[in-house]
Parts: sequence; structure tokens; C-alpha cells
Amino acid sequence: MSDEITSISGLGPASEQGFARAGITSAQQLRALGAHEAYRAWLAVGNYAHFISYYALHMALQGRPWNDCRGAEKAKLRKSFDALCAEVKTDPPATDKGRTRLDAALDEIGLREKR
Repeated sequence: MSDEITSISGLGPASEQGFARAGITSAQQLRALGAHEAYRAWLAVGNYAHFISYYALHMALQGRPWNDCRGAEKAKLRKSFDALCAEVKTDPPATDKGRTRLDAALDEIGLREKR
């Protein structure tokens, strides 16, 4: 049995790369941490916060398809996601050079003075 993150149904290469940036490199590590704490690590390294990826992770670790999350379960996960984002302070996300993504985009297209 493969221990790659992509061996978990519903998680692909982008998830694997994002978790690797957070130091989570195996399915076993991901399962041991659990969805909420793994996503905390995901956010802490500057990966993009997105509610769908949060609840899809929860579903994947339960062996369920991402779109199986509905109703009260989804509402509860939304509260957990919002609280986690507030704790980690994900907004605005930083780039690898310490600038926000907006700053980087404005620099790239020449709409800001270079610092």
C-alpha cells in the first residue's frame, strides 16, 4: 500500500505539494494529524485558505467523496474553518518574499513603485 498523500482518494498532486510545504509528506502523517490540524499546518506555511479544500480534506480522511458534505455537517465545518483562519491569520496571504499576493501581482504588472 502506498503511503503517498495522493493514495488517499480525493487528494491530488496539488494537495500533496501543499502539505509537503507544511512538512506533511505521507498519508500516515496526514491521518495521524487529522484534517483540522493538518489544515492548520497547511495555512501556517502560507498555502491558500479555501473552505472547499478544508471540507474536502475532512471527507477524504473519512473515505467519503468531497461533495458528500452537506447541511449541518457542512455548517459545523464552516465554523471550524472560519475559526481556524482567524487563529492562523491567513488574510492577507504572504508570498515567499514576504509580500502579499496582491502586492506581488501589482508589482508584476507595474502598478506599484518598486521598493
